[in-house]
Amino acid sequence: MTVTSVVQIIWVFSALGLIILVLLHSPKGDGLGGLGGQAQLFTSTKSAEVTLNRVTWALTVIFMGLAVVLSANWLPG
Repeated sequence: MTVTSVVQIIWVFSALGLIILVLLHSPKGDGLGGLGGQAQLFTSTKSAEVTLNRVTWALTVIFMGLAVVLSANWLPG
């Protein structure tokens, strides 16, 4: 197994994890209520939501970083 194939496997798993985590997020669409500032009235931050955001951002950075590395052919073989 070459380094490139290992990185590709990690890239695929990060993509699948990212898809799952994005689907787990609660909708944050304000619609027309966001124009009058009413959308800020009932917002609350939860620990699970903060953790979900952090893991999603971490997987996004991993996915994008590996996409750049794989597309630039910086890895041997």
